[in-house]
Amino acid sequence: MSRTRPAQLLDGVRVVDMTNVLAGPFAGYQLALLGADVIKVEVPGTGDLARNLGSDPELNAKRLGISFLAQNAQKRSMTVNLKSADGRRIFERLLETADVLVENFRPGVLARLGFPETRLREINPRLVSCAISGFGQTGPLSTAPAYDQIIQGMSGMMDVTGFPDADATRAGYPIADTLGGLAAAFAISAALVSRERTGQGCTIDVSMLETAVTALGWVVSNHLIGGSEPSRLGNDNGTAAPSGTFRTGDGALNIAANKQEQFETLCDAIGRRDLVADARFAHREDRKRNRADLTIELETALRSRSATEWERILSSRNVPAGAVLSVPQMLASEQIRARGLVHELPFPGDEAAERNPLRVLGHGIRIDGAEHGPSTPPAVLGVDTDPLLAELGYSADEIRDLHTNGDV
Repeated sequence: MSRTRPAQLLDGVRVVDMTNVLAGPFAGYQLALLGADVIKVEVPGTGDLARNLGSDPELNAKRLGISFLAQNAQKRSMTVNLKSADGRRIFERLLETADVLVENFRPGVLARLGFPETRLREINPRLVSCAISGFGQTGPLSTAPAYDQIIQGMSGMMDVTGFPDADATRAGYPIADTLGGLAAAFAISAALVSRERTGQGCTIDVSMLETAVTALGWVVSNHLIGGSEPSRLGNDNGTAAPSGTFRTGDGALNIAANKQEQFETLCDAIGRRDLVADARFAHREDRKRNRADLTIELETALRSRSATEWERILSSRNVPAGAVLSVPQMLASEQIRARGLVHELPFPGDEAAERNPLRVLGHGIRIDGAEHGPSTPPAVLGVDTDPLLAELGYSADEIRDLHTNGDV
């Protein structure tokens, strides 16, 4: 597929990415896709924990776990030992050249390594410093450990996910981590704009818990403002009916006929115009009260065709509808292929000959018509250390000594 070169909106911005696993690396990846020079600073010998995570044990053993490959293309990898004096001096030099620092240590860790916020400001007053953590930098839970599933549970997400007669259910992917990473990338971008006006950097504190709560949107607002108790609704949308998932002759179909005219058009399309005149379904609130009866009537008619057929028929008549797809079906769909979301890269390291190509996701956005995806694969651990040290002014002899002393 021919690709239009995307606008590099963050060209010239240097990001020091000290993050691990998902929320932080995802934030750094979003910035890299927009053109930032993202330098991933990792612990010598081990690197990002995600290098050991994924469904392919062989790749995990080579510190190229799929969890790492998914979020770290278009970044350079540098190893630095922040527990050594010379390692900390390297880090200081790097920060002097940086626009952004992203880290997701537990609160207080970076300060104990010798880099509290006051020191960061001394090194580089223009630095935008972003800390991503489970609960934020303050509050009684600030130092508690947290992963995505913990946040999903504590945010209320799990309690409103699933069916009424079943237990609370986590989302099938790490949504809290992803939301935290998106929030960080958004805040960093805004801070860079502000810095152009003020000349000063700032400190960003991203709480995954609070980001997850804000994503609950209407669920929380219905409780805060309307006093309603949130509940699990399965695949139904509590604001309207018919709005949810329905069985067809082949496959499941999501329909969101939220407006009166959409409901009437739906009834026409499936050959059940009589439902419009049925007192049980005459108005929105009637349909919500009699949702179960309406579902039975609709599914009886929907059995005549497959989900994909109904999707075409209803969408052509402006009734929102879509088949429920598996991940492989989604990736093979014409829409995803036409938008160029999946990008192919060579595998990093010695995997290149036997595993090409590496397929990763780009951005879900286009700027000036161009899709945003990486042009370089995720880096082998520390592969860019020496070139970056040279950029920072270290001589060949000094670089050799740094390796010998375990500083990098």
